[in-house]
Amino acid sequence: MNEVGGYDLEDLKVGMSAVFSKTVSEADILAFGGVSGDTQPVHFNQEYASTTMFKGRIAHGMLTASLISGVLGTKLPGPGSIYISQTLRFRAPVRIGETVHAKATVKEVLAEKKRVVIDTVCTVGDKVVLEGEAVMMPTVRK
Repeated sequence: MNEVGGYDLEDLKVGMSAVFSKTVSEADILAFGGVSGDTQPVHFNQEYASTTMFKGRIAHGMLTASLISGVLGTKLPGPGSIYISQTLRFRAPVRIGETVHAKATVKEVLAEKKRVVIDTVCTVGDKVVLEGEAVMMPTVRK
């Protein structure tokens, strides 16, 4: 591990994984809408949301995606690493009160480029709600 608690490139191995979990609350939806400017009624208005394909309010997809940032920035590769890119495929909605588990698994270590490719997935129970792939620039030993 590096001086701030993250994994150095040299410590990362294919198959390593970490999880960050969070139960989505009403306060999370309000705060995320305020910060992002996304005040779409499917997130805030139950009457409107009940007329949509979701049949009720849902969390912002990017709020769910931000939990990936939580696992990457705090656990794997962790502090000191830099987020380079992320793909996202939204599979199912997340509702208030549901617990999202964001999991990161090392897929490939690109030592010559000083990068690591990480499979990312968010689940609620056994249901995949989001999946993708991240590229990170972890710290390297000096």
